[in-house]
Amino acid sequence: MNHQNTDHDEWDDDYVSKSELKREATALQKLGEELVNLKPAELERVPLDEDLIDAIETGHKLKGKHEAFRRHLQYIGKLMRNRDVDAIKQVMDDIRSRNNSTNARLHKLEQWRERLLNEGDAAINEAMGVSHTLERQKLRQLIRQAKKEQEANQPPVAFRELFKYLREHMDDVL
Repeated sequence: MNHQNTDHDEWDDDYVSKSELKREATALQKLGEELVNLKPAELERVPLDEDLIDAIETGHKLKGKHEAFRRHLQYIGKLMRNRDVDAIKQVMDDIRSRNNSTNARLHKLEQWRERLLNEGDAAINEAMGVSHTLERQKLRQLIRQAKKEQEANQPPVAFRELFKYLREHMDDVL
C-alpha cells in the first residue's frame, strides 16, 4: 500500500493541468506576437532559429488578415513549445526595459516643454541650470513662436522644434 502512494505522489509531481497547459500556450503566443511586432534591429538581437525566423517573417505578411494572423500566432506558439525560450524572454525583457526608459525620458522632455511654455523665465532659468548647452535666446524664440502657433491654430512647427531642441540638449542629462 505504501508503494502505491509513492507512485501516486510521483504522478502528482509530473501532472500539469489542462488549464496550465493552455496558459503556457497562450503565453507563448503572446511572446510570439511581441516578436512579430519588434522592429528589425530589435529582432536581430533575439536568438531565434531558422523556423522561427521564417514564421515571424510570415507573421509580418499576415498582419492585416485578422483570422489568418491569429492562427499563425498559434503556430508560432506551437513552434516555441519545443524550444528553450528563456534566452528569448531575457532579450525581450531587456528590449522592454529599454523602451520603458526611452518613453520615460521622452515624457520628461514633454514636461519640460510644457513648463517652458507655461512658466516662462523661471522655467528657462531652471532648464539652463540642468543643461548648460541650452541658449536662452533660442529657447525664448522657440517658446514665442510656439505660443503664436497655438493662438492662431497653426500647425505646431515651433512646438515640435522646441521639443527637438530640448532633446538635443537635455536627453543626456535626464
